[in-house]
Amino acid sequence: MATLRSILEKVKIRADILLGKVYGYTDKFGDLKEVLLSNTFTVVPSLRYGISQKNNADIQLVIDALEVAYKNKLIDSFCIVSGDSDYTPLVGKLKSMGKFVLGISRSEAASNIFINACNEFQFLESVGKRNVEKPKRQKASVSTEEAADESELNKLLTTVLEEQDQDEIYASELKETLLRLRPDFNEKAYGCATFFKLLTKLANRFGDLRVHNDNFNVMVGLNNASDNGETIPQLTRENWKEAFAAQIRAYKEGGFDRVNPSILKADIITAYPDFTERAIGFKRFSDVMKQLEKDGLVIVEMDEQKTMLIKLL
Repeated sequence: MATLRSILEKVKIRADILLGKVYGYTDKFGDLKEVLLSNTFTVVPSLRYGISQKNNADIQLVIDALEVAYKNKLIDSFCIVSGDSDYTPLVGKLKSMGKFVLGISRSEAASNIFINACNEFQFLESVGKRNVEKPKRQKASVSTEEAADESELNKLLTTVLEEQDQDEIYASELKETLLRLRPDFNEKAYGCATFFKLLTKLANRFGDLRVHNDNFNVMVGLNNASDNGETIPQLTRENWKEAFAAQIRAYKEGGFDRVNPSILKADIITAYPDFTERAIGFKRFSDVMKQLEKDGLVIVEMDEQKTMLIKLL
């Protein structure tokens, strides 16, 4: 369920979901029902017969996508949660009609052909924010329940701002996106009369947000670690294994068995911006993977496309 919520959050940060369809749904996915219904998804029936069920679902998805593209002019973007190269012709057709195509898939199942065909592609491991959380210091004493609610909201707002192309956006734009993600949101539930006061409260408490007035417009952006007076963490030859092991545990807790090494490296750089292979005693990242394999943390594999994957142990 957490993975599905992460996908929906990723899409809804960009715009409303006007139409959603699920293929291959069975009763074993019953725990997803509430999330799907609350986001107005419909389930496309797929009769079980022989080994052709997947092909039937694939063909139905293509037919439905093209029908929507031709008939519904309000929809200008499509998100396909799959890495199957069989969908590449569909992506090409949608792009030729002026549609934007976002692909999302696990790295171990993603075809390079499909990845390159999409306007944008996100690995599911990255969408799910499986990187290790850095400890946050709260600047005021609050109740445990209140701190948890505000921490969750602060994390969500940070995620929204990280997805923006600009360094800062209007507070009204941020609130509009927040309401897409949390329709029941209300500032008063956090003890604030206005959204501006809530943003200021979160900025003072957690230090992640930057809030200021610009010609009577409230603007919101993200602070850098250096702006908060925080020391940027460093990886050394002494502590790097512990950091990598923690990141690998985070992937496993998120339900992933294999990941692309590029995702692991990106998440490490997110947590340790100054990371380089040479700083921990290696020439290439592949050498780091080989050392992790020797230490029994991963197994280095090659898929059919000769792409390196690491199996998490």
